[in-house]
Amino acid sequence: MPKYLSGLIGLVSLTFLSVSTAIRILLYLFTPKGAGLTLLLILKAALTGFVFDLATLSYALLPLALYLIIVPKRFACSRWHNWLVRLLFILFLAVLFFDGCAEYFFFDEFGTRFNFIAVDYLIYTREVIGNIKESYPLGPIFTGIGAAALALVWLLRKRIDQASGITFGGRYHRTGALLLLPSLVVLAFINVSQTAISTNNFANELAGNGIYNLVAAFRNNELSFSQFYRTAPEDKVLARLHTLVAERNNRYIAPDSGRLTRHITAEGPEKRLNLIVVVEESLSAEYLGSFGNHDKLTPNLDRLAAKSLLFTNLYATGTRTIRGLEALSLSIPPLPGTSIVKRPDNGGFRSWGEILDAKGYDSKFIYAGHGYFDNMNAFFSANGFKIVDRTDFEKNEVTFDNIWGVCDEDLFRKTIREANASHAAGRPFFSMLMTTSNHRPFTYPEGKIDIPSKTGRSGGVKYADYAIGRLIAEAGREPWFKDTIFVIIADHCAGSAGKTDIPIKKYEIPMLVHSPQHIKPGRIDGLMSQIDVAPTLLGLMNMSYDTDFMGRDVLKDSGTEPRAFISTYQKLGYLTNDRLLVLGPRKYTAQYQADRLTGTLKPQPLDQTLLGDMLAYYQGADYIYRHRLNRIR
Repeated sequence: MPKYLSGLIGLVSLTFLSVSTAIRILLYLFTPKGAGLTLLLILKAALTGFVFDLATLSYALLPLALYLIIVPKRFACSRWHNWLVRLLFILFLAVLFFDGCAEYFFFDEFGTRFNFIAVDYLIYTREVIGNIKESYPLGPIFTGIGAAALALVWLLRKRIDQASGITFGGRYHRTGALLLLPSLVVLAFINVSQTAISTNNFANELAGNGIYNLVAAFRNNELSFSQFYRTAPEDKVLARLHTLVAERNNRYIAPDSGRLTRHITAEGPEKRLNLIVVVEESLSAEYLGSFGNHDKLTPNLDRLAAKSLLFTNLYATGTRTIRGLEALSLSIPPLPGTSIVKRPDNGGFRSWGEILDAKGYDSKFIYAGHGYFDNMNAFFSANGFKIVDRTDFEKNEVTFDNIWGVCDEDLFRKTIREANASHAAGRPFFSMLMTTSNHRPFTYPEGKIDIPSKTGRSGGVKYADYAIGRLIAEAGREPWFKDTIFVIIADHCAGSAGKTDIPIKKYEIPMLVHSPQHIKPGRIDGLMSQIDVAPTLLGLMNMSYDTDFMGRDVLKDSGTEPRAFISTYQKLGYLTNDRLLVLGPRKYTAQYQADRLTGTLKPQPLDQTLLGDMLAYYQGADYIYRHRLNRIR
């Protein structure tokens, strides 16, 4: 072995692998109790993780390889070279320690290694850096990182000097070039999907490497369904999909075109009611007293639920705001990769906003923050909505804000002003609101509730509930209130971590439909997906319309088994009353007996009929999306 392999290359490699292993141990120690990590599973995760640490190291060595190739021998033998290597090693350690801290905080909040969310953290620096500043004590954290890096370099200074003092001849330049080979091998044979070593999600996360996952998420914002997932013949898939989405009041338009375009015929006179859809940030069903919570965090929502049509078995399609907004506006199952909201060329869909806009409604997306975040403004403006975001709030309209946007009360007062303007112009309105207060750092105006600001999720939930109470009270004084439907629904749950492939309890969200003059209070206990919300609300309004939606009106009997769609960015779930079928990359398929009350999953043999229905929706949705068959222009 060349001598310098025990020098800089060996030192960098040993340091990187040691820190990566320490991070894995740290995350394991903070894995929730009852995660189901057996000793065999831990060892398997550690071994796979070491492989991915080596894969990541192959890329991390590329700068050193370049250095070995280009550094002049005269400089490499000088004392200035020792000081440069010390300085670079301080920076190297600081980056590794920062990665460790970031992975810990990310794992603590999301229960995963870095993924698409972390990619967004790199892209939307204003909101994310602001959120981090408001949420964590950055001064002590960065001071600690710097002090640890300096201290370790001081302790290792003789070893570092010895490694940097090895002379560089021509053969070392050539061997530096050989360091390029491992990264090429990794690029060809290692894929992030290989971290899926079991059905235990925590084990899969421990088997990865955060830096590798981050780069993979950045590269793979879309995953080819036909390449990575189990498939069936397209003609059978599309034929079954046409059967599944059809309802008794549907009539297909150009049925031979391959499109899902149908005309929905209402069974009574159209109700041109106003519609306000409040999409509440991270409002898991488990926080509501109406769903069994005893912490009294949602007194206003619980009172409102008793006077509303309450949907008790609704499941979010994903774990991100943009996934929820996609499901609500487009009524399409989640495609693998990132949401359509974030993808390029994401306009011209048959959307909820477009349907009501064509009927003369003022369709608006009203956001408490800056709508460039997550590409929301571009998406909604290209799909039938006008945009009202943080830039449209006058100074006197803002009483409190944080890095994410104005507080929920300010958002709701702005919504009422927008509604007044539409009503004064003689137009019905459809407003889809996206709140931000129930989001870290959980800051809100003081004196509103009995939980101080910035003390955690409970305060965020209770303030969100308080603001909804104010919205209903203040809107109740407006002339348009009696002819308005209010919908309260979450974008996703507060957390998605779990030990199973897809922890179904982490996808349960509430929906309240409130309109005292037009909708009778009650409970709808049937299984329902977020993609069913728009068709169901349009049905309650007795709307006749053309649609390409894949959701269904759950208040009408479709003649097929109820189902819901739940997903991570790689795993796709198809949930029925008592079964869960999961698809993943590398043609992964698993089926479980599902107890939706407890969230318990027990493996069971694969049901081919159930698989056929799942592929009809997911593979069919992918085909329709790729061939632009649910666009009107």
